[in-house]
Amino acid sequence: MAAAMETVESLVAHIQALTKPEDVAQLHSLLKQSQSDEALRSQAPHLAPLLADLDPAKHSLGYLYLLDTYLYSSISREQVAAFLPSIARFLNTCSAYHIRFASDKFISVCRCFKDQVMRQQTPIQGIIPLRSAVQKLQNSSEQLTTLHSDFLLLCLLAKCYKPSLCILENDIFEAENPKDLFLFYYYGGMIYIGLKRFSKALECLHNVFTSPMANLNAIAIEAYKKYILVSLIHSGQVPPFPKYTSATAQRNLKNYAQAYLDLTTAYATGKHSEIEACIQQHIEKFQSDNNLGLVKQVLSSLSKRNIQRLTQTYLTLSLQDISNSVQLNGSKESELHVLHMIQDGEIHATINQKDGMVIFHEDPEEYKTCQMVNQMDLSIQRLMSLSKKLTAIDEHISCDPAYLTKIGRERTRYEFDDFDSVPPKYL
Repeated sequence: MAAAMETVESLVAHIQALTKPEDVAQLHSLLKQSQSDEALRSQAPHLAPLLADLDPAKHSLGYLYLLDTYLYSSISREQVAAFLPSIARFLNTCSAYHIRFASDKFISVCRCFKDQVMRQQTPIQGIIPLRSAVQKLQNSSEQLTTLHSDFLLLCLLAKCYKPSLCILENDIFEAENPKDLFLFYYYGGMIYIGLKRFSKALECLHNVFTSPMANLNAIAIEAYKKYILVSLIHSGQVPPFPKYTSATAQRNLKNYAQAYLDLTTAYATGKHSEIEACIQQHIEKFQSDNNLGLVKQVLSSLSKRNIQRLTQTYLTLSLQDISNSVQLNGSKESELHVLHMIQDGEIHATINQKDGMVIFHEDPEEYKTCQMVNQMDLSIQRLMSLSKKLTAIDEHISCDPAYLTKIGRERTRYEFDDFDSVPPKYL
């Protein structure tokens, strides 16, 4: 026992000594060798005091190895819970350069941390540390890591959405695992739904079920269901599949979303009674999918949609006439709906409360303010940047040996097929 403790203390001494950037590779080699040392494994449950002697910012790589060994030893859940503040401090202060030498262990520690805060039903405690971990694991903001979805899940469970935006608003061009990509955009879509930013939610959910896939997966099915509901809330209709959607998704997705397609049909009638009947018919399905809240928002959005249609036909209309046309309960409810829509910028109108008339206006935006010019300039700059990036990706793929080999095989096959189809008289 004493000899084992001396071995561990010797390892800690090496960790404390090898702190310079040029020493990290040597330390990493030493730490990897120690993993097969029985002495370290036997002392794993007793590493907490030794970790207290290390600075997680200065000795990040050594701290990571010992922390991973400690967390996955035979310690109890209570001991892990008691160590959560130390893990959070490590994730917030560790060196990105150090932890990339052992990214698998870093991910393992992060997952243990996430599981523990979820087990304690305190996901909000993990948001800032895990966001820091994601940013340190990334080589660039364009890279998707396996921790992205874990971080977004904590934001969802805590209903704390805004901290996720600095991660969600980055354009992703690098992803190794398809499941990570599906979960990232699925959780991202749900976060934007929570923020009522429906256009961004549609963009994220769209990226899930239109991604290349050989086989349909549960994430794509759930994303498509939410995409239908958010489309109805945001624009009143569901766009068809774009051409680049995989054949697998186009053939099979609708089979798993029949209740949602029935709701789309009912919504197109513009009648509350039709939608309410459809909801009652499929209420168990909507509840089991955890989408009943969104379904209710679809129903309430119909009134807004019908009021928007009236603005295309009339210049003035009484509140009572709006109530009758949209099937609301009197002029007071009509006034409330119109006021909310004016505040949200969904219509442009004024209400004359003296005679109960609503006057509809054209969009007052003339697109010549400094703010609008700056917004347009930022959009143009972003599009130019994306265009350059896509060109670079296209050139990279065009030179990829695996891609060229595949194209060569297919070209050869097509040439032989064409040769076989030539009539004998031309041979």
